[in-house]
Amino acid sequence: MDEFRALHVPGSPLLLPNAWEFGVGAFLAAQGFRALGTTSLGVSAAAGEPDGAPSTRDATVALATRLARLDVLVSVDIADGFSADPAAVADLAAELAGAGVVGVNLEDGRIDGSLAPVEVQCALVTAVKERAPGLFVNARTDTHWAGDRSLAEAERRVRAYAAAGADGVFVPGLAEPADVERIVGAGLPLNLLFLPGKVTVAGLAELGVARVSLGSLPYRMALAAAAETALAVRDGRDLPLSPPSYADVTALLP
Repeated sequence: MDEFRALHVPGSPLLLPNAWEFGVGAFLAAQGFRALGTTSLGVSAAAGEPDGAPSTRDATVALATRLARLDVLVSVDIADGFSADPAAVADLAAELAGAGVVGVNLEDGRIDGSLAPVEVQCALVTAVKERAPGLFVNARTDTHWAGDRSLAEAERRVRAYAAAGADGVFVPGLAEPADVERIVGAGLPLNLLFLPGKVTVAGLAELGVARVSLGSLPYRMALAAAAETALAVRDGRDLPLSPPSYADVTALLP
């Protein structure tokens, strides 16, 4: 975890692309990215399951185990932990750590759109850190993603998760400069989601952000590229991108 933690530098943020299957992860690693995340949406969609549903636990672990074989640092999006039981979430964290994963994202947003009570989420964070102390726990709060965008509530949750043992905090949807600076002031490395047209990596760096995640954006861009490729062939247009060759891809595989 030490190397991964060292990549979280306020003012010089780690750009973390997110993969949903091994080939994408291997290709990103080949581009020089030292660390990768996973995306729960991409993993869930690939498995044909709802985003972050407990039924995607096994697919998440399987992907993480494969990605950890690469020469890259892997942080895994475990959504809400796939369970309300702190012991079960801690077991998952220990399993991932045993596979070579260096970090996890653990969020307080729930499938029904609600936010978990702070004390409930703090218990999950603490359980994970007790069982897998070497994991970098990025505690995500969905106040600005699924909640009422209350900055005061975001700050309250961030500080509570820090006290519970989190190593970093993630507030997807946070973008206003003054709001970002306030959460940076809470003390832990702040992770924000890249929002096209709303933020830039350089701008977030100036505000003291330590990590920028791409989330589901690469997966959604891949969907757009796949559709555009098929449509271009159908319509007799040039292909939108120059893809890697068949040999390039097979060379990435075990």
